[in-house]
Amino acid sequence: MIPITTRISSRIRRRGTLWAAAGVVTLGFLIALETAARHYNVPGPISTQVRELVVPPKSGALLYAGMALMMVVLTRRERFIALGTAIGIDVVFLLVRWAAGIKVTEGHPFGNGAWWVVLGFGVVALTRRTGAERVLLLKGVGLGLLLVAGRKAGDTWLHITSKAHPTVLDQYVATADHALGSPSWLAGRIVEATGVVGFNVLDFVYGQLAVAAVLVALYQLRGVAAERRFPRHHLVRTFLVIGLLGPGIYMIFPVVGPVYAYGTGNEHWDAISLWWSDPPRTEPWALANLWPEIPPPADGPQPMPFDGITPRNCMPSLHTAWAVAIFIHTRNGQRALRFAGTFWLIATLTATLGFGYHYGVDLVAGVVFTLTIEAALRALERGWDRSGTLLVAHGILVFAALLVSYRYLPVQMAGHPWVAGPLVILAMASVIYGYVRTVNRWDPKAAPAPRPEPQPEMV
Repeated sequence: MIPITTRISSRIRRRGTLWAAAGVVTLGFLIALETAARHYNVPGPISTQVRELVVPPKSGALLYAGMALMMVVLTRRERFIALGTAIGIDVVFLLVRWAAGIKVTEGHPFGNGAWWVVLGFGVVALTRRTGAERVLLLKGVGLGLLLVAGRKAGDTWLHITSKAHPTVLDQYVATADHALGSPSWLAGRIVEATGVVGFNVLDFVYGQLAVAAVLVALYQLRGVAAERRFPRHHLVRTFLVIGLLGPGIYMIFPVVGPVYAYGTGNEHWDAISLWWSDPPRTEPWALANLWPEIPPPADGPQPMPFDGITPRNCMPSLHTAWAVAIFIHTRNGQRALRFAGTFWLIATLTATLGFGYHYGVDLVAGVVFTLTIEAALRALERGWDRSGTLLVAHGILVFAALLVSYRYLPVQMAGHPWVAGPLVILAMASVIYGYVRTVNRWDPKAAPAPRPEPQPEMV
């Protein structure tokens, strides 16, 4: 019989091999993306991260969020040291720039310190830690690095989609969207009616989605430092996989969104600039200035040429996908966290439609996309079985069927909305039902506490 210590050691080695393989695959993907970015003469994810060791980062909050994820593996004393060091380095950078007369015109004046601290702890893990402590710290550092790398890779993908696809398929999606009643046009008029207050609330929710995700992830990972191990499944994994696979769909199905294809495209530029740093578009690339007053015509869709700076990032809606992931991962939290997850999902769906960034059918595809990824990650962690395989296969088939229908059957969908609309919603509902039913079967149920036996009365 194999001793238990030998089995544990073998399991640790297998997990270490998986982590190493994942690191190699991620690095290879970033190198390939960097090469593609140089081909299109746009910033690559690796060069951008190296530059932000010195230059003002595009998002200082993102770098501090990455450091916060890394700190879940540290003790309380180490966290104070890490945070103090990051702030101190940022102060030094600010003083040096001030003394040199360098004005920060692009990016944020803070964040370099957090980036240096994350990399510094990586060096500490390799040189000063051994065994399980080294593995745990490297996992924490890798988590922070992956968050930043995922965001930078996403920005690069967006640039590449605008350069690689001179034409977009918005006319097809807008036509198919008639089956759902063109909800972006309705939501756009509702948001306009709410005035400044409604717009600012939705703008904040839409722009701070990554911050909300980090807060939920920190809640899920709050016990890592004490238990010296990560939970089996957490939000960061789902977020990263969504960000990795989603832009690949953009390359297959390029869509810019109703506010650009059927509007001026500059109404809500402050919110867009959180993801995109180029100046507003001034060339009249829109098919017509219809959004959100008049729904577009539902006949004769065809590919339409578009500019070279607007990202083709609509199909599927990744903001919807990430909001759904946040909603799922807050279900097992406290009441306040569950309420926040529900609010963030509803507000994000409203913003994506009301700001004209997405069509209704984008959101349906985003929901199916997320549930399929979440099911695959859960099945991978617990071990594949028949129920997990069927659920993932069903999600993939529904997602593919939706994309094919949007591309090749949009006129038929618009011509028979009372048939096509319910079928689209029913397809999404089938994935939701399958996910809830399967996951409830997977999750262990807490056994009810035994009832105390009645005591005999004393005479």
